[in-house]
Amino acid sequence: MRSMTGHSEEGPTAELDAAGALASALGDALGDVVIGRPEAIRLALIALLSGGHLLIEDTPGVGKTLLAKALARAIGGTMSRVQGTPDLLPSELTGVSIYDAAGGEWRFHPGPLFAHVVMFDELNRTTPRTQSALLEAMQEHQVSVDGVTHALPRPFFVVATQNPTEQTGTFPLVESQRDRFAVAAAIGYPPRESERTMLLGPGGQDALERLIPLTSPAELAEAQTAVRHIHVAPAVADYVIDLATETRRDPAVEIGASPRANLDVVHTAQAHALLSGRDFVSPQDVQAVAGAALGHRLVLRGQGEWGAATALVADIVGRVPVPRG
Repeated sequence: MRSMTGHSEEGPTAELDAAGALASALGDALGDVVIGRPEAIRLALIALLSGGHLLIEDTPGVGKTLLAKALARAIGGTMSRVQGTPDLLPSELTGVSIYDAAGGEWRFHPGPLFAHVVMFDELNRTTPRTQSALLEAMQEHQVSVDGVTHALPRPFFVVATQNPTEQTGTFPLVESQRDRFAVAAAIGYPPRESERTMLLGPGGQDALERLIPLTSPAELAEAQTAVRHIHVAPAVADYVIDLATETRRDPAVEIGASPRANLDVVHTAQAHALLSGRDFVSPQDVQAVAGAALGHRLVLRGQGEWGAATALVADIVGRVPVPRG
């Protein structure tokens, strides 16, 4: 029997047990590399397990790329890295078709998007035209080149970093691009004691070099499938819709949460439930992920900062009634 919020007396399945064990191992490994940032690591795991993509925004030098590298290495499978620059072309991401004179045919040469994990460093240093090359890949796990569709590996996970948009040489991510990221996270400065540990002891680049893959693409895909099977009660789904509707009504918001955003809230809430050791999604899971899943998508009137949008989401969560039962 499940209550309105989905509580089950049956206990977790074997698949959920395996997924939870994998999540725990990944969290421990990432914590050894990126010291003193448990919240950023938690959000990274939620993005991964939900089957979405991760956007990391913060100032240079606080560990954005380190977290992305550690996550990519721990996952196993193939990995590619793209450095964002203003002159990067879309074809340098997707690949190109080159005529083979000897064979008398066009042959497709895959770009760096053809990897299980794509680490895109400083995404917002690329032009909107190049950013748009990611849209099909992130949503449909495929790219189209010269009228031909090419499937990407599965699982397919994009970890992108961006610098604050007020810094020199950056292009704000277009709304459709931000909407493709399930979670946006900030790293922030570490606590003093953690920073001291990083300077004097383990962690950082040295720990990254020692990190070995903890899973395989097939095992990761199984964990993502198990997460999608975590129960979501109708009352919880209605709660997600209520939150999204409030973002669309708020006078401070020009563009509110999209239906795609609602799906990501549900999927990330399922991942949060897994990390909490449950096989059902509670309203508290939704509240825990709402800021990270919605804040970067909202467009405020006057183009307010991402942090202001995240704070607005927290305010909305505080005033929308929570389902009971």
